[in-house]
Amino acid sequence: MRNIIIIGSGAVAAELTFFIEDHNARMDSTDRLNLLGYIDYQYNIDKYWAKYNLKAPVLCDIDAYTPSSDEEVLIGISDIPFRNTMIEMLLIKNARFASFIHYSVIIPDSSILGMGNIIYPYCLIGPNTKIGNFNIITSYSFISHDCTIGHGNFLSTTGIAGRVNIGNNNFFGIRSTLLPNINVGNTNVIQAGMIVDKSMNDNSIIFYRYKEQILAIPRIENP
Repeated sequence: MRNIIIIGSGAVAAELTFFIEDHNARMDSTDRLNLLGYIDYQYNIDKYWAKYNLKAPVLCDIDAYTPSSDEEVLIGISDIPFRNTMIEMLLIKNARFASFIHYSVIIPDSSILGMGNIIYPYCLIGPNTKIGNFNIITSYSFISHDCTIGHGNFLSTTGIAGRVNIGNNNFFGIRSTLLPNINVGNTNVIQAGMIVDKSMNDNSIIFYRYKEQILAIPRIENP
């Protein structure tokens, strides 16, 4: 059994807690994760920890944390810049980073994953796919064959076709889809529902206007 501390106490931390509990219920004791608690700043604890009724305690904030050799940390934060700040602080402290892959995820032996990745239930990773560090991949996402994914990306029920290359720190909204042979740079935001059929560079937002303003013009009755 591995000792785990979750960084963050908000929605992602709450989801991650539930998925760990579900995972543990189906694993042997040696493969279970022992959640020791959470690390977060007080302003987030007051806002989130009690709201989600998290059972494990808040241990301290990131500034006060001293890593131990018998514990690992999971980054339960969706905000990419804040997550990267926490990772940098933990790297300086020489913390050990865990990955969490739910038992229901399908990953072939030919795929290569880095450290600190979190993969929610019912995801599918294709053969010969390379995934870097500190990515969060939420439920029902799929990454097809021969893809390369960089570091720090957030994929929210995202579909990625074959031979797609993705850089670092990109945010993919719910049910966004990338067609084959697309290249995506760094620090992009792809809004929910978008189908990306062309390559894109860095620091871009892909979106469409799905709600137009409605004007209500009063009807004038005949006198």
